[in-house]
Amino acid sequence: MAIATTMVHVSRYAILMRRAGMDARRLLRAPAAAPVAATVLGVLAAAEVIMRLEGSIDPMGELLLALCVTAPLALVRVDVVTAAATGAAAMLLSVVTFGRATVAGVLALLVVLHLLALRRRARWSVLLVTPLLGYPIVAPVAGGTARTSAVVIAALAVLAAGLGRARRTGAEAAQRRASTQTVADAVLEHAARGERARIARELHDVVAHHISMISVQAETARLATPGMPAAGAERLSAIGDTARAALTEMRRLLGVLREDAPAATDRTPQPGLDQLNELVDEARDFTGASARLIVRGPVIPLDPGVELTAYRIVQEALSNARRHAPGAAVDVELDYAGDALRLRIRDNGPAPDGDGAVNGVGGRRHGLLGMRERAAMVEGELWTGPAPSSGFVVEAVLPVMWANAAGGGE
Repeated sequence: MAIATTMVHVSRYAILMRRAGMDARRLLRAPAAAPVAATVLGVLAAAEVIMRLEGSIDPMGELLLALCVTAPLALVRVDVVTAAATGAAAMLLSVVTFGRATVAGVLALLVVLHLLALRRRARWSVLLVTPLLGYPIVAPVAGGTARTSAVVIAALAVLAAGLGRARRTGAEAAQRRASTQTVADAVLEHAARGERARIARELHDVVAHHISMISVQAETARLATPGMPAAGAERLSAIGDTARAALTEMRRLLGVLREDAPAATDRTPQPGLDQLNELVDEARDFTGASARLIVRGPVIPLDPGVELTAYRIVQEALSNARRHAPGAAVDVELDYAGDALRLRIRDNGPAPDGDGAVNGVGGRRHGLLGMRERAAMVEGELWTGPAPSSGFVVEAVLPVMWANAAGGGE
């Protein structure tokens, strides 16, 4: 019967504590809230002691201890450890001496213990709650009501500290997740900027050659064609001037895009599909696993920008396979299908997780982002994801002729 009564009291006090905790959090946000709350609870505690003077063995001592429990609430903004230690000591002394405590005092102590667990390490809460929890267990308490009060106070103190610790743990976890996400976003943005700078550099190397050829051929035609009408020579000269102006503007614009990238001094011609055999052989030699190049359909010449894009996609896909599925066999398939080149790079390694990582180790997002941007640059499309049985697959469809480089468009 006593246990049932105790549980009823614990339940009631728990409900009261939750409601009071919510109200207390709202009130304690104001600068003067803590002193005001301590004053109000002190008045209520004093009133409770006065109402039961007849049953008190020392009214002044009980009143003093009741105020010592509520008054520390005013110090929670200044020193929450001192406030909690003072309140807990006064509460324990009140229970030991008088076998009871005021409701207002219990409420003040719970708020202080909750804030202590929320703001300080767990050892402080354990140090202050342990005497309250141990007293009703190891010390004889006279009377059923006195024992019930000691048990209820100890249970509520543990609950208040536990809720504060849970809130602190949740806040720290949320902060760690936010920090991790911020770092991941920064790394992704840095990688994307570097890839865009490289794309800009290679775009310049490919397109600049064609524009320069337009300028040279226009000037050569003007000078090498005897008897050309003046209007024709003027038009060819204008074509050369326009090509040179376009080349200057393109270099200026692409220079802005890659201004964060280190200066490039490499003058090696940009690679194309002719070098795929070397790329596949290199991947095979590096990993020791099978790597095959499969070509379907009649091979046709492609625009240099499309060839470079296809080469870089295969290169990145092979690098991803080497990094995330070491030792896995890789097939590189090229299908020349009419007006499009279809690429398919597939490995038979372990199935990746949702973000393209294998076994939870670093995702492929950086490389996938660069491949998608390259495909979009030449008006192509690219898809990535788990292969039907196992491994990872990269598929792309690239136009045989890139309209922007071939003189199409407006």
